[in-house]
Amino acid sequence: MSVATLSLSWQAFEATWIEACKVEGSVMMVPSDYDFLVGPITFSGSHCEKNIVFQLDGRIIAPTNPKVWGVLQWLEFSKLNGIYVKGKGIIDGQGSVWWKNTPLLIEEYEGDYYSEEQDDYAPKIALALKFHGSFNVVVTGITIQNSPKAHLKFDHCVAVQVYGITVSSPGDSPNTDGIHLHNSQNVVINSSDIACVKTVTHYAGDDCISIQTGSSAVFIHDVNCGPGHGFSIGGLGKDNTKACVSNITVQDSTLQNTMTGVRIKTWQGGSGSVHGITFSNIHVSDVKIPIMIDQFYCDKRKCGNHTSAVAISGVSYQSIEGTYSYKPVHFACSDSVPCTGVSLADIKLKPSLEKKHFYGPYCWETYGELRTNTTPPIDCIQPDKRIPSYDSC
Repeated sequence: MSVATLSLSWQAFEATWIEACKVEGSVMMVPSDYDFLVGPITFSGSHCEKNIVFQLDGRIIAPTNPKVWGVLQWLEFSKLNGIYVKGKGIIDGQGSVWWKNTPLLIEEYEGDYYSEEQDDYAPKIALALKFHGSFNVVVTGITIQNSPKAHLKFDHCVAVQVYGITVSSPGDSPNTDGIHLHNSQNVVINSSDIACVKTVTHYAGDDCISIQTGSSAVFIHDVNCGPGHGFSIGGLGKDNTKACVSNITVQDSTLQNTMTGVRIKTWQGGSGSVHGITFSNIHVSDVKIPIMIDQFYCDKRKCGNHTSAVAISGVSYQSIEGTYSYKPVHFACSDSVPCTGVSLADIKLKPSLEKKHFYGPYCWETYGELRTNTTPPIDCIQPDKRIPSYDSC
């Protein structure tokens, strides 16, 4: 397989994109049987016609020199009206240099590229593939692997479809989200395999799908997740910020060997709301904690106590079945802003056979209802006596 040089690949991609932008519905081809070594590049749509097709059948590989990456994402599509990335090709972020040479990189960059989070060693913004400020986005068929951090991100996008893709990273990859949604609406993700792998002794990798503030009308179905951290809304409200997430549905999906299954996580001190959330027909296998709400989320060594919190209400769990390796349910809600409108039905969770030590369901300041009997009995939910009050979002 031929490998084009960095400078030639970048120049060729840029020149081809400029020409493709001139014609509505044009196709930019990345042919099979070739590797293209490409530095950070933005495919800008500021002067583009509509409905451009990026046909990826070859392999695009990232440079391994951090100086080439810089502080931004690697491949970005920006401000486009109709962009279709499809094919059978591969986007390979070659992230191992970030994961394996952490001390060298920290010394060289003096911490500028690194989060203060405990096990977040990759650069803060080193994303493999990002879509920004775009409308009518389709990503299908491709494989995205080995990103230094998040593999695929949608930021301020509307009308997004992702289907039939594969996302993967190895066991020594820290904080490598599969798909990351931020300030994006009307999103459908389905029929995809996402493995942000953990090691045997530590849950590395990260969320298969991470949903952040400003996201609404998101429909996720028929997604295979794991290993990794599961499907997560949050963390929201970090550094006393306001977060708004609504109308999220995850259904007909599987999780295997993940740290959590379906999770909502918020930092203390935040504001805003999460509401209109449905998790249904989810099968879990050897998941540490299949169902979780955590309003005391903290991924640092120390986090301060605050009374304000992102309000969580109207969360429905339906037909969640399978096995857990630690605890079936964990609801840790705020004393001052409790969780309300939490409903559970047809929950059937059993301990993994190979594990020996388990904990029962846990609830703190969690109000709602059990619509059916559950396995195990989740008798810590309190009757819903409070009317949900959302922060203005």
